[in-house]
Amino acid sequence: MNTQQTHSKPSSAFVAASWAALLLGIAAFMAGLWNADMQLNEKGFYFAVLVLGLYSAISLQKSVRDRLEGIPVTGIYFGISWVALIIAVLLLATGLFNATLQLSEKGFYGMAFALGLFGAIAVQKNTRDNLGGEAGEERSEKKRERAAAAAAPDAAKPTEGSGSGFTR
Repeated sequence: MNTQQTHSKPSSAFVAASWAALLLGIAAFMAGLWNADMQLNEKGFYFAVLVLGLYSAISLQKSVRDRLEGIPVTGIYFGISWVALIIAVLLLATGLFNATLQLSEKGFYGMAFALGLFGAIAVQKNTRDNLGGEAGEERSEKKRERAAAAAAPDAAKPTEGSGSGFTR
C-alpha cells in the first residue's frame, strides 16, 4: 500500500502571507520586549521561550510531514518535538500569568507568540511543498533507502569463520 501523498505547490499569496505572519509575530513580540518595563533577565526569559517555541514548532511540523510521506522519524525525536512545543507554550502561559503586566499586554504577547508559531509552521510547510515534485520525491526515496539500509544487517561484513584473512 502506497501512503505517499501528493502535495501541490502553495500559491505565492499564501507564501507571502506565511512569511508576513512569521515576521510580524516575531517583530511584534520583540518590539513588545524592547519597550517593556521589565528587568533584562525577564526579557531574556521571554526571548528564550519564543526561540524554543519557534524551533519546536518547525521541528514538529517537519516530523509530522516526514511521517506522512513515509520517511522514518524516530519516536523519541517526534516525542521530544511535542514536549518542547508544550513546554514553550506552558512557560509562556505561566510567565504571563505571574507577570505584573496589564491584561492587554499579556494578551499582546500571547497573540504575537501564537502568530509567530503559526507563521513558522506555514513557512516550513511552504518550503517543503516548494521542494516537492520529482526532486522532492527522489530525496524522499533516497532517505527511505538509507533508513532501510541502516536497519538491515550489513551483508558485506565478514562473519566469524568466513575467511576474513585473520589468522591466529
